[in-house]
Amino acid sequence: MKLSNKVYDVLKYALIIFVPAVITLISTLGKIYNFETEIIVLTISALATFVGAITGMSSINYNKKGGK
Repeated sequence: MKLSNKVYDVLKYALIIFVPAVITLISTLGKIYNFETEIIVLTISALATFVGAITGMSSINYNKKGGK
């Protein structure tokens, strides 16, 4: 699987900056307002892991072809 540079950059940003921030926000709000966050956080984490694997595979394929 090969992703365009723009899609790769957006996914990388989301995985490195956005997802951890959202998980932290949800966890913190859960503590403040006393609601269960485990299912939400685990779901987001699982999706992020899946997207990260796809992004990593795309990067490997890109580098194998010498960046072409």
